[in-house]
Amino acid sequence: MEPRTLLDILTVAERLKDTTRHCYTSKGRHESVAEHSWMMTLMAFFLRPEFPDADMDKVTRMCIIHDLGECFTGDIPAFDKTAAHEAAEDALLAAWVDSLPEPHRSEMTALYAEMAARETPEAKIYKAIDSLEAVLQHNLSDLSTWIPHEYQLNQTYGFDKAAFSPYLTQLRQELKADTLKKIGEGENQ
Repeated sequence: MEPRTLLDILTVAERLKDTTRHCYTSKGRHESVAEHSWMMTLMAFFLRPEFPDADMDKVTRMCIIHDLGECFTGDIPAFDKTAAHEAAEDALLAAWVDSLPEPHRSEMTALYAEMAARETPEAKIYKAIDSLEAVLQHNLSDLSTWIPHEYQLNQTYGFDKAAFSPYLTQLRQELKADTLKKIGEGENQ
């Protein structure tokens, strides 16, 4: 890849550092999309031994690229995102991916198709990590940053994505226990 092309690609991706999500960090500032992707990637790294038959390098690549569409649309929380939002983000992302040089264009196109289908173990692992990281971040943030429906959502979100794996189901149950503890502590203050 030509150095200028790489710099142009990274200039677009850098937008995710300043694209904030609905979640807050443990120190009270909005989390960026880039930070969410980084934590997901770190989770994939640590989950490698739990999935010896999966291509965890592929899962890591999925985690890194999964929210690149938000470079163009910003982040819309899962509970507010409509089919129209998804279609717009997908179209803008596809146009950008189509502008990439080979072999990156083909690799990203294949990864996004696999992620959307959610049929392979790797795609299922990535999607579970995406959901579980969001729950984890809410548990790490101050309860005062939660909006009312998140009290219930943080207890249920992602169980369906984790259900294919006994380990991820157990991890989700631990996250729910942390959520309930956090809510209980908040009520006692």
